[in-house]
Order: sequence, then structure tokens, then C-alpha cells
Amino acid sequence: MELNNYLTISSSTSVIVDKSSDGDFLRIDFNLSFPALSCEFASVDVSDVLGTNRLNITKTIRKFSIDHDLRSIGSEFHSEPILHDIKHGDDFDGEVGEGSVLITDRNFDQYSYQFPILVINFYAPWCYWSNRLKSSWESAAKIIRERYDPEVDGRIILGRVDCTREVDLCRRHHIQGYPSIRIFRKGSDVREDHGHHDHESYYGDRDTESLVKTVEGLVVPLRIGSRKSDNSTQNAKRPAPMTGGCRIEGYVRVKKVPGNLIISAHSGSHSFDSSEMNMSHVISHLSFGMKVSPKMMNDAKRLIPYIGGSHDKLNGRSFINHRDADANVTIEHYLQVVKTEVVARRSSREYKLLEEYEYTAHSSLVQSVYIPVAKFHFELSPMQVLITENPKSFSHFVTNVCAIIGGVFTVAGILDSILHNTIRMMKKVELGKNY
Repeated sequence: MELNNYLTISSSTSVIVDKSSDGDFLRIDFNLSFPALSCEFASVDVSDVLGTNRLNITKTIRKFSIDHDLRSIGSEFHSEPILHDIKHGDDFDGEVGEGSVLITDRNFDQYSYQFPILVINFYAPWCYWSNRLKSSWESAAKIIRERYDPEVDGRIILGRVDCTREVDLCRRHHIQGYPSIRIFRKGSDVREDHGHHDHESYYGDRDTESLVKTVEGLVVPLRIGSRKSDNSTQNAKRPAPMTGGCRIEGYVRVKKVPGNLIISAHSGSHSFDSSEMNMSHVISHLSFGMKVSPKMMNDAKRLIPYIGGSHDKLNGRSFINHRDADANVTIEHYLQVVKTEVVARRSSREYKLLEEYEYTAHSSLVQSVYIPVAKFHFELSPMQVLITENPKSFSHFVTNVCAIIGGVFTVAGILDSILHNTIRMMKKVELGKNY
């Protein structure tokens, strides 16, 4: 019993003012999957009560296009930020002549297979940016039509798609922001079981001159043995998202004050239809602080069996908004974060065995007035839980063992003495009777 008591690990728990030694910033690691948010516009933003606002964090974030089963499609999606404000043409209030062809669900395949290069403006009539592009787009389409007559040259044509009318066509090409300019190349538009075309998105300037220059760069072949091209044009074009979903993984560093981690659709030159946006997501991982290794967690659980039960409380949970039931819904998570520190003692020395942040979570779906987002409200407690191991002294164990052994011999001696004296008295009584 004494040996079992010596080998049993005991601890004491106390709540103290947070004495964090990890600085003024806290790391948040996450792996979130959004089946209906395109990587093209997915943005990770951070804000706090001190007025910090960081938009579209990219350095520590990775994005991958995913299908409806949350499986990655293709390599990492790179969405480098535009280094300058997009230039638009002069505002034109009069009637704009139509230079581009009207593309519909019925004639899309016809144009995409007839022309080696098809450049389409996916727009919405109610969109501010679409209306600003309209004049420049139609003017550029007229110039290209004059220089590269579709009937004679037949190498390129510019088209337009009204996404309020051709809803299925726009969904098939994962159009979530307006206007979206896509470049389709004959021979690279291979249809797969996912129903998408491999093509590029254009993010450059939207004035007539820039559009014409970009389009002509697509038509005129490069010189043999030369790969030199206009850097501004190359930077303005990037592969279009292959699917309408996105997995976002990485980490951000935030100040240790109440704040928000927000995932949203963001662009400085696109409009979004909030009624068509669905911010449903699956949380594969969400944790605060540095990642805890399995070995370190197992060592801590030997001391405290219940430790670590809330540092990944939301992992594996799904938050789905059924669009048929409701639209314009923001999914909010309220997280109360508390630091837990486990201190072990060995050879009269103390060392930190584990430092983790556990949290409680409450989630809700809220009707949104603006663009729906996925929001994580986090609030760090000014207190921390300190768990300290209380090791037993070996000398105390030896003393108790000696006391037990000595006590056993003493009791045994007393019992032996009583038994011996009792036998002697009984013999004396027997002798007295004989006389």
C-alpha cells in the first residue's frame, strides 16, 4: 500500500493571473474547408479591439481548390495580391455599342470550340464594377473584331455572359464575383468528371488600351526560342479556380486581446451576390498557441488524465447552411480561451511539462445584412490554470517503510510475549492442581 501510494502521481490545481512567457502575441492554427467559397476570392482577415485590421493575409496561408467531397483538386491555388489599383476607362453615360458576342448556355460550346481563344466577361447588370467595365469591354471587343475579323482570321473573339440570366453557366465555371474575365484556350479546355474547363482568370487593368494589349498578347505567337513576355500581362493572368470550393490552412498571429478571425469573399474590384453565397464549412483543425506534440500530450496525460480535452474542441465538426432554407447567413463561433500550464518537479527542480490553450465554443447562424462571412470571435481570459505535480519524497517513503517494518516486528514481539506468558501460566496452574 505504501509503495502504491509512493508511485501514484498527485497534483494540485490553482487559478492565477496569466503570467505568460510567450510574448504579447498568440498563434492560431486552422484548417477549414468551404465547399461553396472559391479560392479566387477567399480571404483571411484579422481584427481586434485595439483597432488592428489585417486584410487578406497570404504569407502564412495556403489555399487548395476542393470538390464537394472536400478532396483537393490540383496543386496549391496561388492568389497573389494585385500590387496596384485596377485602372478603369472613362465613365460613359451614353449608349454603349455591342462589340462582343452574347454567350449563352446553348452556344458556349460552339464558340469555345470554334475559336482558338475565347475571352468572356461574366457580369451582372446590377454590379457597379460590371457597369464600369462595360464601355471599355465593348470598345476593346470592337477593336479586336476589326483587327482579327472572326470571319477571316478566326483566332479570337470576345464575349459576354449575363450571370443573372445564365445562372447555370456561371455556376459551372465557378463565377462568384462580378465581373470575372476568363480566358478559354482551344485544346486546353478538357472536360473532366468535375465539369470544369481549364482556363485563366484576368485580374489586370480594365481600360480599353490595357484590354486590347492583353488580348493581342494572346493572339500574336511568341518568337521561336523566346519566352519573354510583358510582366504586367503575365502578373495579371492566373489559373482560374478548378472548383467552387476551397480549403484554407495555415496560421495567423494575433494580439492577446479580444478579436476576430474572419473568412470571407473579398475583392477591391468585384461585387458579390450575398443571396448566392454560402459560408458553410468544416473545421478539420483549430487550435491556439504552439502545436503540442503527441508525446508531450501523453506525458501530460499521465499526470492529469483529463488534460487536453478542449484544446481542439471544434475539430471535425461541420457547420452547414442549407441555402434552400435561408440566405445571407453568417456563421459565428464564440470562443473563450484559457491558458493551461502543467509544471512537473524532478530532483527538487521545476520545469514546464506542457503549455496549451483550451477553449469553450458556442456557434450560431446569424442573418447577415452585408456579405455573409465565417467569423471566429476569440476572447482570452486574463487568468490561467496552473497544474503542479506534487512528488513524494523518497526519504519519506523509506521512513514510512521502516516504521511499518518496525511496527510489524514490535507487534509480533508483543503477541509472542503474550502467548509465551500465557502458556507458562497455564503450566503453573496444572502443576498446582497436581500437588
